[in-house]
Amino acid sequence: MTSVQCSMQRRPRVPRWLWVLGPGLMVMLADTDAGSVITASQSGARWGYRLLALQVLLVPVLYLVMELTVRLGIATGKGHAQLIRECFGARWALVSIGALLVSALGALVTEFAGVAGVGQLFGLPPALTVLPAAGLLVVLVVSGGYRRVELVGIALGLFELAFVAAAVLARPGGHELAAGVVTQPLGQPGYLALVAANVGAVVMPWMIFYQQHAVVDKGLTARDLRAARIDTALGALLTQLIMGSVLVATAASLHGHAGSLQSVGAIASALAPLLGSSTSRVLLALGMLGAAMVASIVVSLAAAWAVAEVAGRPRSLNDGLRRAPLFYSLYAGAVAFGAALVLASTSLVRLAVDVEVVNALLLPLVLGMLILLAHRVLPAPYGLRRRHRVAVSFATVAVTLVGLIWLGFAFGL
Repeated sequence: MTSVQCSMQRRPRVPRWLWVLGPGLMVMLADTDAGSVITASQSGARWGYRLLALQVLLVPVLYLVMELTVRLGIATGKGHAQLIRECFGARWALVSIGALLVSALGALVTEFAGVAGVGQLFGLPPALTVLPAAGLLVVLVVSGGYRRVELVGIALGLFELAFVAAAVLARPGGHELAAGVVTQPLGQPGYLALVAANVGAVVMPWMIFYQQHAVVDKGLTARDLRAARIDTALGALLTQLIMGSVLVATAASLHGHAGSLQSVGAIASALAPLLGSSTSRVLLALGMLGAAMVASIVVSLAAAWAVAEVAGRPRSLNDGLRRAPLFYSLYAGAVAFGAALVLASTSLVRLAVDVEVVNALLLPLVLGMLILLAHRVLPAPYGLRRRHRVAVSFATVAVTLVGLIWLGFAFGL
């Protein structure tokens, strides 16, 4: 009996649709990670409400892409990296893993930098926040099955709703919001760079690898497809609500006064005039810590799952350490890497924006492979209809163009 089958037999006695919810919510909460929060903050500080419309436009893009990973996971019972190797060979699998690792390791540094920044809000040195956080993440995954990891991850991610409270307390003006949506400085290199960063912040390569394997590890089947789609749609709406809230809060307090953010503390200080010093620190600490912790779990698991898939080794969260030593070692190693490198970080804001732009540049490869897999392996009931195929293809082309435009401005072309 497989670990997935054992997990399904131990499923709690709750309505099945409620039990299905989780992979989409968790990966989307991780999507609004520390780097994304910083990117949204920088967007609001430098350009006011101008990038708010982009957050709304990215909701269907995010859903279309991630819903496709759900189809692949349910239809094949295999993770993303495993499918790439079986369909396109080991060479393309290694290329995809390379892109994933670049994205994942860069993200992990920003997650732990976010944790360190939260500690600094209260006068704590990075070691006193980063090391306990890393230890907690390792213990959680090594000692718990899939369901426990998912529930804890979602609980941590829900602290991000503190950003929604911050946006409400900031009381943005309706006229300013409307003017910001209408005015789009498309000829400004700095603006286009943040457009690319926001695109990279909303659809990240590691999300695709994580959600497809999470669907498999949880043991979802064909009858769960509708509920899994709802799970993904709710997650897409929630993560963009949080991104928009961060942007609104910082735009209301920072735009026109200070155009640059250099630390988590600077964001808290910027929000203080509107929210109060104590309130701004508490809300930012809760939101940032929740975002960084859930994202660290998802990013590390995505990397560990993908490498173990390509290696053909046991990789379920329901497997013990003895049965899946490579998988758990990879996970712990990724967490340790991020925690170790963050102490050398100088500017969280600059690093976060750079990581999101790199994500935007890697997405054409990841999304292109996703579409090719859908064409090759999805059976008729799960196959892409024409409208869906056109929509996903359009999103891929748009992301590619955004990356190329940003490169052109970056190198003066």
